[in-house]
Amino acid sequence: MAIEIERKFLVDYNKWQAADKPAGSKLKQGYIVDYENRTVRLRIAGDKAYLTFKSGTTGISRNEYEYEIPVNDAAELFKQFVKTSLEKTRYCIPHDNKLWEVDVFEGDNEGLIIAEIELDSEDEQFALPPWVGREVSGDARYYNSSLSVTPFKTW
Repeated sequence: MAIEIERKFLVDYNKWQAADKPAGSKLKQGYIVDYENRTVRLRIAGDKAYLTFKSGTTGISRNEYEYEIPVNDAAELFKQFVKTSLEKTRYCIPHDNKLWEVDVFEGDNEGLIIAEIELDSEDEQFALPPWVGREVSGDARYYNSSLSVTPFKTW
C-alpha cells in the first residue's frame, strides 16, 4: 500500500511570475469515481497516462495506488467513463532538497495556482519557496476532484 502525505499551498502570482522555473507539462485529468472517501482519477501527461486510486484523507495522508496505462486506452476511457475533468500545466521545482509540484490551472480554474509537496511523515519540517502563500491542505475546495466539479471561477 502506498501512502501519500501531501500539503497544498496557494501560490503568489507575482512572485511565481518572477521566479526561475523549468518548462511545464500539460496535464489533462478526469474523474471516473469521486466520492467523499475515494476517487479514481485518469490522467494524460504528454505521451504517458495513469489510472490512480485514492482513499479519503486522514489529516494530510491517504492511500494512493497509481498505474501507468497506454495513452490510447486513457483516451478511450476519457470518452467513455470520465464524469468531470480539468486541465493544468505542472511545474516540478526542486527547493531545499524537496520537490514541489506547482499546478497552473486552465479553463474554468484559470487564475488558480497551487503548490504541493509530498512528505515522508506528517510532521516533517521543510522550507517554503518564496512564491508559496497560504496553506490550503485541509480545504476540500482545492482538491482537484472538487475543482473539476466546482471550478474556481464559480466561487
